[in-house]
Amino acid sequence: MTEQVIVNGIYSGVQYALIALGLTLIFALMNVLNFAHGQMYVLGAFVTYYVYGVLGLPFWLALVATALTLGIVGVLFEKFLFRPVLRRSSREESSMLLAAGTALLLESLILIVFGEKHRGVPSVVSGVIKIGDAYLPMGRLLVIVLSAILIGGFILFMQYTKPGRALRALAQDREAAQLQGVDVGTYSMIGFAMGAMLAGMAGAMLVAISGVNSGLGTWISIKAFIMVMIGGAGVVSGAIVGGLILGMIESIGYQMLPGGETYLFIFIGLIIFLAIRPHGLMGKPWG
Repeated sequence: MTEQVIVNGIYSGVQYALIALGLTLIFALMNVLNFAHGQMYVLGAFVTYYVYGVLGLPFWLALVATALTLGIVGVLFEKFLFRPVLRRSSREESSMLLAAGTALLLESLILIVFGEKHRGVPSVVSGVIKIGDAYLPMGRLLVIVLSAILIGGFILFMQYTKPGRALRALAQDREAAQLQGVDVGTYSMIGFAMGAMLAGMAGAMLVAISGVNSGLGTWISIKAFIMVMIGGAGVVSGAIVGGLILGMIESIGYQMLPGGETYLFIFIGLIIFLAIRPHGLMGKPWG
């Protein structure tokens, strides 16, 4: 049973890390908490539902369509919503209110376009493998592998490519990066698009496991914020660690507390943790 808990925790942890990466990237670049991150996850799931589940096109093509769609959404959000507000207002409340507004806007649009019905798609792969005393469906194994590839690819991109180095410089010191010739506007737009794409890709992979409905966005955003608070806001490694920790705690909690009190204890533990270490495990004190 212990092995099953670990396998379930890894499965949840890698997908959560993927979600948290997008949120922490946007925060690091623009100092904006994207409250619509969960809704972007839901939108990505619906794109995959229609491309793979309704049109019957290959799953890999649905992933590509999802990445492109969410990338475009991220570009539009950054260029026409967040950039003008951040340029014209020096108050942090303005960007926070805008972020909350975009979440409500996107959630309402998703509800209008796709409706309330819970949707699912056929499994991409079938079968179950046994790992010790644990059982892992092949669909979940595919999610683990794809999530790990995306996380690894993201880290390599940020570490070894010119755009990745520019994004890291922008996250570390916006003014210094601009003085060194970094096009702040362009790379902020790229970063926002990448963050949206990561959220959408997570939704695309999970729709084949648990399905999707228009009301999932808020709960996904809450989980993303929990991961970022555990790992540290704006820290890539913190997002990954926060995702893995939340996945493992969730798996243990569901095993020990079948009545559904898992997140009650997670929230209580998070409050105590933030009182002791308000900037998370790997984050730096703000200010």
